[in-house]
Amino acid sequence: MYYAQLHHQASIPLRVITVTGNGQVKAKPSSMQLQIEVQTQGQNVQEPQQKNSVTMKQVIQSITALGIPNEQIQTAAYTITPLYHFEDGQQIFTGYEVTNAITVNVSDSERVGFIIDTAVENGANRISNIQFKVDHADAYYQQALSLALHNAQAKAKTIAETMHLPLQLLPTEIVEEQVNTPILYRSMAVSSDMTPIEQGQIDINASVRVNFQY
Repeated sequence: MYYAQLHHQASIPLRVITVTGNGQVKAKPSSMQLQIEVQTQGQNVQEPQQKNSVTMKQVIQSITALGIPNEQIQTAAYTITPLYHFEDGQQIFTGYEVTNAITVNVSDSERVGFIIDTAVENGANRISNIQFKVDHADAYYQQALSLALHNAQAKAKTIAETMHLPLQLLPTEIVEEQVNTPILYRSMAVSSDMTPIEQGQIDINASVRVNFQY
């Protein structure tokens, strides 16, 4: 009789409340990266290559003249693409397009617009994107994670109080959910005026799935 009672008690399933907790911390970007491109076209491959090389050297020299160190400038891509157009259903070769892209890392966001305008004035004809970054992002994430755990606990307490359940505040399981990397990208259009860059703030998010027994 004693053993039968133990078996009956052990078969009772655990009663669990599962909630998702979310936390968010806003951080000011500490650095920025922009991609500057020079695109040239020509009938034969040598012509746009040579023109592109001369122009890109001029662009890089103009950027370094602003005080940007060479180690903060890196080649991102170099492509040679044949160009065609269709006429009467036929594909006709028209020449080549050469694209040389560099990335520039900038710590002072107030100078980004001036750097873009300087590059354009010296031959750059495409600014493909700007990337905002946060240094020490893990520290911000830890704050967001703490907020997510408090949020999960608050949700569980609300559910338990509403349903009059005897909640145990010590979680039985905590699962950290995947979140997006805190990086922002923005496409930029080349302008003849001073290019305005608004860095704003980056949202760093954390999410957890937590089980509470009641």
